Amino acid sequence: MPLRLTDLRTEHLVNPLGLDESIPRFSWKIADSRNGASQLAYQLEVSAHNVVVWDSRRIDADTSILVPYAGPALKPHTRYDWRIRIWDHTGTASAWSTPAWFETGFLNALAPWPAAEWIHRPLAAAPADRPAAHLRKTFRLTAAPREARLYITARGIFEPHVNGQRIGNDHLTPGWTDYRHRLEYLTYDVTAQLTAGDNTLEALLADGWYCGFFGFKTQRNNYGDKPALLATLRLVEADGSVRWIGTDASWKTSLGPVVAADLYNGEAFDARLAPKTWQPARVLAFPSLPLTAKAFGRVRTIEELATVALTQPTKGTHVFDLGQNMVGNIRLRIRAPRGTKITIRYAEMLQADGTVYTANLRGARCTDTYICRGGGLETYEPRFTFHGFRYVELTGLKTKPRPDAVTGLVWHTDMESTGTFTCSDPLVNQLQSNIRWGQRGNFLEVPTDCPQRDERLGWTGDAQVFIPTAAFNYDVASFFRKWTRDLADGQHPSGAFPDTAPDIFFNIWPDNTGGTAAWGDAGVICPWTVYQKYGDTRILSENYSAMARSVAFQEKTSAALIRPDTHYGDWLAPDASEAGWGATPSDLIGTAYFARITAIMADVARILGHTADAKRFNALHAKILAAFNRRFVTPDGRLAGDTQTAYLLALGFDLLPEKLRPAALANLERALKRRNDHLATGFVGTPLLCPVLSRFGRTDLAYKLLFNDDYPGWLFPVKNGATTMWERWNSWTPNKGFGEVGMNSFNHYAYGAIGEWLYNTTAGISELAPAFKKILLRPQPHDKLTHATATLDTPYGIVSSAWKRTAKTITWTVVVPPNTTALAVPPAASLDEVRIAKKPWRDTVGISTATHDNLPALVLPPGRYVFTLPAK
Repeated sequence: MPLRLTDLRTEHLVNPLGLDESIPRFSWKIADSRNGASQLAYQLEVSAHNVVVWDSRRIDADTSILVPYAGPALKPHTRYDWRIRIWDHTGTASAWSTPAWFETGFLNALAPWPAAEWIHRPLAAAPADRPAAHLRKTFRLTAAPREARLYITARGIFEPHVNGQRIGNDHLTPGWTDYRHRLEYLTYDVTAQLTAGDNTLEALLADGWYCGFFGFKTQRNNYGDKPALLATLRLVEADGSVRWIGTDASWKTSLGPVVAADLYNGEAFDARLAPKTWQPARVLAFPSLPLTAKAFGRVRTIEELATVALTQPTKGTHVFDLGQNMVGNIRLRIRAPRGTKITIRYAEMLQADGTVYTANLRGARCTDTYICRGGGLETYEPRFTFHGFRYVELTGLKTKPRPDAVTGLVWHTDMESTGTFTCSDPLVNQLQSNIRWGQRGNFLEVPTDCPQRDERLGWTGDAQVFIPTAAFNYDVASFFRKWTRDLADGQHPSGAFPDTAPDIFFNIWPDNTGGTAAWGDAGVICPWTVYQKYGDTRILSENYSAMARSVAFQEKTSAALIRPDTHYGDWLAPDASEAGWGATPSDLIGTAYFARITAIMADVARILGHTADAKRFNALHAKILAAFNRRFVTPDGRLAGDTQTAYLLALGFDLLPEKLRPAALANLERALKRRNDHLATGFVGTPLLCPVLSRFGRTDLAYKLLFNDDYPGWLFPVKNGATTMWERWNSWTPNKGFGEVGMNSFNHYAYGAIGEWLYNTTAGISELAPAFKKILLRPQPHDKLTHATATLDTPYGIVSSAWKRTAKTITWTVVVPPNTTALAVPPAASLDEVRIAKKPWRDTVGISTATHDNLPALVLPPGRYVFTLPAK
């Protein structure tokens, strides 16, 4: 099959409409099954209106990701096409690719929008449950436009319509940012919806994150006290002239069937109602804020789940089981008399009597109501709220509903699935499924801690421990680029990053000044991880000053470089007190993370060419290590607190002199043995547990921890029916039932960080260079497993590692994508035991030898290889 260039992307996105990047970057993949396939050079062309505006000419480089535009300044509201061709490893030029495109937005975050003002529906008084408002404008066109774009945003959430037709399939738009600092807008192509004659532009507007009930103190109006809409329609006439129609005082507003809409409390819909009395909308004035195009996946319905069981635990109560803890909404299809009020409640678990368990929702009502119009089949989908649930309870019906009356609509940010993992153990496979579902449910606009109770916040600690796993499962490059902007927006004047992003504590917990160890450090760790996984240096440069201020804050507020931690410690460790932390000293955790982010900053400074800063960060890092060892480490390698997490931090973050590492490892093993080889770690320690053991030669012990199916361990929830990750190791136990009700989520992804280890140790895929330009293939099989397979669609293409074991032989099949190289470490005592395609490996052209961690390795050019070696 001839070489093809595929998966062309602009700023990680496929054909983005409305892009506010003045220097966009281009990426492509090489589809070429030949061994050794790679790129020697490329040529990139960008065109507008069929005229080439930039031709890179031939560039002798193997770069195929995030190549920056270098032509004349881009124009706003313009469609650009681009194509690529390369010269392959033989020096042969490829055919030109099929063109991709991007379209610019305003390209000026502070410029006022033409013909547009903020508008809202005035209310006489703020009701307890605020309805969704309809806002609309009717206008006349002499002819259908040649081109039409709707630019729209809100302080709140909106749903757009043109001529009665919903535009797009996005939910909860424009999403959530820190409305004190920045807003995002969406762009829609509405050319096909507009006609000659009268046209109507309309939007429904609800509170959303802006002014609805939000934050775990369940107060409203955190950012403002009323929702508002801003929109402008750009029309290009047949002669090329441009006309703008925007939100202003000429718009009308009314109320309709959505009589209440809130993210926590739910939605109330009266199907008997329709907008009737229209009154003038009111214009509002707000301080000028940056307004940028939304440049990552939008929240959409990704999947639908059918009911697997329908029960009636009490008279008139019908409980639908969707078989999977999920996030989103439902589609209700029902026939009932006019005026029938159906109450819909949501739950993750059932009580012993079969009724829904809702105590863990705390102050969130999480209830939708639907009042039937009557007269036939009715369909209802809530759209200004979302829920976390497996079970749906209906009350108010006079007759038993059909099982298909409820369908689960799975919502999350539209991310491309990139990684797969499977093995011979069904419990581990279910664990992997739980990790993915936990990520799907909580990667809804921002990386939330949980999706169901009165919280749903972008907790930074959860995100930073999970981001390596997240990047295996899904393409999260643009998702985290946006979220790191939220982090920077919320950075305190002191330099401390907030504990949640977008920041909400400024209003509900003002004495929380951020900078908490392992939480505030996400502002450094997450951009660094995105760079490692996707090769994106721009996320480093645009966050560099904020990251540096965070290190300066920690240095300034430390005592002799010992960093205090005042909030969370090793959050929810099994031996934790009711206050939330266990025996690992909080200042040890704080100082360990201080050292880690300072080391990262030295690397970031070096990559960005800030040589003086790199030297300064390296020197500071050395001083922090010395302070750490003086305060927390004994001469025999014992750590203060003598906890599993203390040793994991010291070993995992390279905080100890090399001579003390064997002793610290022995002390870690002793700490595990003290717990009968079970974990005793929380959010901080758990992600390090198996990676540290494997790094220091104890993969056998890491597997023992993995395979424990009693409390506490990863497989304990799996064995007890979990379909997502739990917040606590004991969120439910057979002998005690439900755990502490004040904080007991059954969809909380942090402990899913074990997923990275399944990919890079069990299956054996990890990166040796950013974006997997150089790949490490090093599976470490276990006798309990007969096979394991992982695939990852990297920025260069799909890498895979699959091994199968028989009594005598391991067969290991790997695929190295074009334009990369791989370092393969076979699970063999000697390379002399290794064969490729049943022949000695030396017979395969292009392979050479190397070492990795003092182990023999093979350097593999792109291609597919089938290894066989003895099973030992």
